[in-house]
Amino acid sequence: SAAMAQAAATPAVPEEEERGITVMVVDDSITVRKVTSRLLERHNMQVLTAKDGVDAITVLQDRKPDVMLLDIEMPRMDGYELARHIRNTPELEDIPIIMITSRTGEKHRNRALELGVDRYLGKPYQETDLLENIYELLGERVYG
Repeated sequence: SAAMAQAAATPAVPEEEERGITVMVVDDSITVRKVTSRLLERHNMQVLTAKDGVDAITVLQDRKPDVMLLDIEMPRMDGYELARHIRNTPELEDIPIIMITSRTGEKHRNRALELGVDRYLGKPYQETDLLENIYELLGERVYG
């Protein structure tokens, strides 16, 4: 939509802190992006979206979200590759990452945690779970 394109094109501004929390949702499903964006916006969060890791890296050149929600299975660059990129990029490495995925097996979880992912949630996620994880990860920064 035009509004989303506009949001993506808006450069980062210094008074970003006052606008509350900015969350980036990276998922190749438009439904997941829409549903998650609506949930976060209802809680007064700014939302950036990307359809895969390559798209996310482009957005990250202009904007630094407070937290990132990543799917694992995406075309071009999956959630693991994106998480690795973020953790290996000095100006991004401190962004908390929540992985939300239908791959709930232990080996997937362990691989994500080894890469430095902060939280790992199954799909479909419970709204309260997701919000609690975001608030916990940002607690020190937003309220501390």
